[in-house]
Amino acid sequence: MLLRRDRAMVAISVMLDVGFHGSRTNTVSAADIAERIGLARRGMEPLLQSLSRAGLLESVRGPRGGYRLGRPKRDIRVSDIVAVAVADDGEGHEGPTGRLQVAVVDRLWTELEETVRAQLAAITLDDLLKRAAAAGLRRPAAEPITFVI
Repeated sequence: MLLRRDRAMVAISVMLDVGFHGSRTNTVSAADIAERIGLARRGMEPLLQSLSRAGLLESVRGPRGGYRLGRPKRDIRVSDIVAVAVADDGEGHEGPTGRLQVAVVDRLWTELEETVRAQLAAITLDDLLKRAAAAGLRRPAAEPITFVI
C-alpha cells in the first residue's frame, strides 16, 4: 500500500473536490472534477466508479447528475479512500526476493505500512475540508437555478 502518489493521491483529490464543491442536494460533475484537479475525465471514470461501488461516492444520473458523498464527511476516513484506490490499482507488485529482502526489507515495509495506515485512519474527509478552510479556501456560492421558457 505504502502511499502510491498517483492513484491514491488522485482518489483523495477527487473525494476532497466532491466534499468541497458538492452537498447532499448538489452533485459535482466528473468533467468539473477533472478540470479542477487537472486530469482527463476518461482516466478518472474507473476511479469514480470504484469510489461509488465502495459507497464513498453516490452517483446520480440525469441532467443535474454527477457525484456527491456517499456518507457524511466525518465518517469517511482517508484510509478508506486509499484502500479503494490501491485495491483497484491492477498493477503487479512483484519485487526483489532473497534472504535479506524477506528478513529485513519486507518486515520494514510491513512496519511502515502499519504506521501509514494508522495515520490515514486518524484523518477524515471533514479534517481535510477544515484544512482547506484554514488555508483560506471558500466554497463557491451555489448557482441559482434559472428556467427559460
